[in-house]
Amino acid sequence: SKNNLNSELFNQHIASVYEQASLAKAGLDQNVFKKALIGYYNLKKTQLLSAQKSVLTIIDFSKKSSEKRLWIIDLESSKLLFNTLVAHGRGSGMDIATSFSNQPNSHQSSLGFYVTSDTYIGKHGLSMRLDGLDKGFNTNAKERAVVVHGADYVSQSFVNQTGRLGRSHGCPALPVELTKTIINVIKGQTVLFINGPSVQYRSEFLDQNIAVANFISSGSKLQASI
Repeated sequence: SKNNLNSELFNQHIASVYEQASLAKAGLDQNVFKKALIGYYNLKKTQLLSAQKSVLTIIDFSKKSSEKRLWIIDLESSKLLFNTLVAHGRGSGMDIATSFSNQPNSHQSSLGFYVTSDTYIGKHGLSMRLDGLDKGFNTNAKERAVVVHGADYVSQSFVNQTGRLGRSHGCPALPVELTKTIINVIKGQTVLFINGPSVQYRSEFLDQNIAVANFISSGSKLQASI
């Protein structure tokens, strides 16, 4: 049927971007990538996303903090732009994040889909606000001041000294030397997805049928090549 064919095209698209961007080599789990991409295509038709940018940021908090667990992919060119370290909140766990919360003062990270918002200069220099879209999971991000910022505890030298990264108050903190560049690439309404080892997490943006429909109607390149 047409639906099966479209679904097949969508899966081929996921596999093809995954391969072209060498995401397996960069340590990104294909299922996590698929989830992020389903969310991206669920959000694609809303007014929430930039029409100009096709970058997707993925953070996988089921990996250790000493591993490079943030990936930024340009979906237009199927290129991996960044793969780097990122901190989780101190309330979430030591080397591995195990608990997540949407509550103020929990100092925990929050799972789910975010859209990047405005930038400002704060105590950590250039920083970027995030809008959490998953009800019950990350919608208090703005109120909690969960933002993307640089921190000196996010570095290989910190890992070498302590065996893990330092931790934030819930912000996905980045290596200082990459912060400006990364923020400039992903600011202005692009998707950021935080994955983690939680059985509780649910999202209305993980509807594969919507993703497939939006993917097909966005005039995917794959169709041109078939």
